[in-house]
Order: sequence, then structure tokens, then C-alpha cells
Amino acid sequence: MTDAHDAMVARRLRAVRRAHGLSQRELARRTGVGSGTISQIEAMAMQPSVSVLKRILDGVPMDLATFFGFELPDDRSPVFRRDDLLDIGAPGVAYRLVAARRPGRMLQMLHEFYEPGRDSGRRWLSHEGEECAVVIAGRLEVTVGDEVFVLERGDAYYFNSSVPHRFRNVGSTVCEVVSACTPPSF
Repeated sequence: MTDAHDAMVARRLRAVRRAHGLSQRELARRTGVGSGTISQIEAMAMQPSVSVLKRILDGVPMDLATFFGFELPDDRSPVFRRDDLLDIGAPGVAYRLVAARRPGRMLQMLHEFYEPGRDSGRRWLSHEGEECAVVIAGRLEVTVGDEVFVLERGDAYYFNSSVPHRFRNVGSTVCEVVSACTPPSF
């Protein structure tokens, strides 16, 4: 198979999964195919066999002909309206991703909202690259390694993303943040 074929399968699978409002984990649960496998397919780290792809599509449901035949949306527009931002967050935390469907995206930009007391999750985040953000409203506790900082409106952070880190709203109102990360981790 060619790299172009791998990219096409990755884009199509991502588009189908997102069109059905499914996370990689939920699609994996529905199909019995590991979420790591789905992640690797979407990242073009592996090419699925026909039988694996069919199992994945059965969870939607969609047949192979439809999968390879539908028109992919043009993801190259320079403008993204509020409703175009894909929310990849969890209850109480919204991560609205800019240009989520753009192939070859080299930058991750999020418009984040944390309800009071909510955080980025129990597991520490750690990934290749650098990230930065500006707090737009509220109070955000930022933990990077063993350092803890509380940021308020207008404050910002910038650090190496390979250092384990977490975020938590320590205020009594919604905390709004605009962040960027390169290379993308979502």
C-alpha cells in the first residue's frame, strides 16, 4: 500500500468516527478492536487489514463501499466558525480544537473551558513538543513537574510538554484558556 492510501484510510476513518460523535475509545468498545489500533490507523502508523477495517466499520455501521466512496469534506478553509471547532473534552471540560479535520496539521490550538473544580484528568499529561496558553478568564492551577502555579486573566504559560503536567480550575467561575501545542497531541 502507498502512503497516499494510508493517509486516505486515516482521513476517512477519522471523518466517519467524528461524524458519528465517537471517541476512539468508544469506537473500540463498540467493535472489540483496541483503541490503540484505531489510534495507530488514524495516525498512519499502521494500515488495517480488510477484516479489521470491516470490524471497525461494523461499529458505526457502514459498509466498505460506502467508506471508500463518500466525499471527504474540504478541510483547507482558513476560517473556522465557533460551530466548526470539535469538542474533544470530557464532562465539565471543553477542549474545542481548531482545524481538527485538516490533514497534516502541524499545530494544535484549543479554546478550553474548565468548570469550577474540574481538571485535565487523573493521569498526568506528557507528550513530545512545547505548549503555551493565555488565561482569558478565571483561575487555572498549572502543575509542571513538581512546580505548581495559579494563573489568572492575562497570565500565560509556556513549557516543554514532555515534562508531566496537569491543569485544574481553582476558581469559582468557568476558567477560559486559549492554548497551542506543537506538534499536535490531539
